[in-house]
Amino acid sequence: MLLLLLLRFCHWVAAALEDDADVTRGGEEFIVAVVVVAVCGVSMAMLVEFKDTVLGMLPDALVTDAVIFGVHIHGHLLLETLLVVVIFYLLLQQSYTPENRALTETEIDQLCEEWTPEPLHPVITDDMEMKTPILESAAGPHTIIDGKDVINMSTADYLGLIGNPKVKEACNAAVEKYGVGACGPRGFYGTMDVHLDFEKKIADFMGTPDSILYSYGLATTTSVIPAFCKAGDLILADDGVNWSLQNGLYLSRSKVKYFKHNDMKDLKARLEEVRKEDKRKKPLNRRFIIVEAIYQNSGQMVPLDELCRLKEEYKFRVLIDESNSIGVLGKTGRGISEHFNISVEKLDIITAVMGHALASEGGICTGSAEVVSHQRLSGSGYCFSAALPPFLASAGIAAVEILENNPQLLSRLHKNISLVHSNLSSVPGIRIGCNKLSPIVFLHLEESASFAEDSSILQRVVDLMLDEGILLSLTKRSLLDNCKLPAAIKVVVTAGHSEEDLLLVTSKLRNVMAKVLRC
Repeated sequence: MLLLLLLRFCHWVAAALEDDADVTRGGEEFIVAVVVVAVCGVSMAMLVEFKDTVLGMLPDALVTDAVIFGVHIHGHLLLETLLVVVIFYLLLQQSYTPENRALTETEIDQLCEEWTPEPLHPVITDDMEMKTPILESAAGPHTIIDGKDVINMSTADYLGLIGNPKVKEACNAAVEKYGVGACGPRGFYGTMDVHLDFEKKIADFMGTPDSILYSYGLATTTSVIPAFCKAGDLILADDGVNWSLQNGLYLSRSKVKYFKHNDMKDLKARLEEVRKEDKRKKPLNRRFIIVEAIYQNSGQMVPLDELCRLKEEYKFRVLIDESNSIGVLGKTGRGISEHFNISVEKLDIITAVMGHALASEGGICTGSAEVVSHQRLSGSGYCFSAALPPFLASAGIAAVEILENNPQLLSRLHKNISLVHSNLSSVPGIRIGCNKLSPIVFLHLEESASFAEDSSILQRVVDLMLDEGILLSLTKRSLLDNCKLPAAIKVVVTAGHSEEDLLLVTSKLRNVMAKVLRC
């Protein structure tokens, strides 16, 4: 037993020195060996004590030397031999096995009656119930709710293209030519010329070699990430990324390490940890940093210059989601690379949804020809989903053309964002938590308690603002969302809002916020 213990200990130490994947299993086996030796030691001690007790009870004549076949044997040795024989006899006995028979109908019914299944979903609480306003018209800068015209500060139509006559005309022409749906996946018989036209349009606009079109915005990152990241690969991700990226990280089955939200110092610390691990062993795997240009959950902007420096220093690739930056940042709306004046080639993979600035539906991924070609065989949302309805691709093409030919849209958007930021920066009781260029303005309570308590207070503000004819939204967290950022009111600014609208919104919000915080 002591030899077994020594061998297990040596194996475990060797695995730890090599940082082997079996170190945990080796440690478990070592612990089991220690337990077995301890149990055996206790058992032997009990046997010795039992032997001494029996010898003490026996007459001296029985424990004196005996002569067997002419050999003198001490009584103690004889008794110990008998005990060993008994132990071996008990060990060799067949263990008890229960009767192997099928359950009767009565037993099955009894088990079914006693079984209590786990619920398919958690108990629905009042906090989970969400009563969302129902729009009765287009989700433009103004919309109709319950027959009443309201200023819509919840739409992500950053360029104000919903209802644009040129977009409508392109959609109507596509419906006349192609019908409504594609009725087939891209890889088989669902690809139409308008899909290829849109992919080329996006690639030319972004300055990348190629791009690929997905039929659903949420499916874009949940397809792109698993297409490139597999089990054994390493991902460093911001802990404030939106749920679509979180789902992609989960589906990839890669090793994911999170760094603090938009904190490049913490990202560098994680990269240093990886470098130290590499000195002990050098795994052959793919490595990605995954971030958003403007974060959906906070409105913060990633410092792209610092990010690119770190990714080149530590030999990582970068996947960046530009859903809230294309059509927003840069002189011509080409996103965060244009804003920082950094070559788009330094961004390995770029994704975006079309439901924001492009006022359509679906998702895009753009990058090198190799990046795009790989997804045509490995992107699950591309291979197994019906292609994007052709009229939505036509709407996307029209939106890009409008952006290219009307730079004043960006100027108006930037002016409106600046106006809202400046007017809300001095509202008592709240603080702005987003970047000054973000079209999503996040308003947090200065005295924050918890997500639930903050949400309750801010929801009263949202409800009162709707009574005043202004539609705002509140950050929500599903049970699947791992984001831990604080609750906030979201004020979404678009180029379609007039200055009068925005001044009225900020004035009403100041009054309502003061009223709620006094209560």
